[in-house]
Amino acid sequence: MILSHAREGAARDPPAEVCGVLAGDGDARTVTAAHPVSNVADEPRVAYELDPEETVSILETVESAGDDAVGFYHSHPESDPVPSATDREQASWPGYVYLICSPDGRLTAHEWTGDEFRELDVTVE
Repeated sequence: MILSHAREGAARDPPAEVCGVLAGDGDARTVTAAHPVSNVADEPRVAYELDPEETVSILETVESAGDDAVGFYHSHPESDPVPSATDREQASWPGYVYLICSPDGRLTAHEWTGDEFRELDVTVE
């Protein structure tokens, strides 16, 4: 789901970052669902901003289903899947996972500590 959404964004002309909410078991940091959210950034080719209304609605849906919001994902359609300076400036959820994907299938996961991103291991099943 996440990778197909990332490829979709990369295929746009011009390419655009896609984004969404990761849901699952927060204690185990297991993602069981990805919920796409519209990117409302002024420059979606190089940045993402989750649509606030959609995000709140998805967070409510996730919680009512008994799941946790585990983190967020976005794509880098024209660069490596590592946190950019913009990603660091805009990160605002300490303790949550930020998954970054590229259209060629590479994924990286990072926890935002409040000061920096700490890389995490990723297993895709």
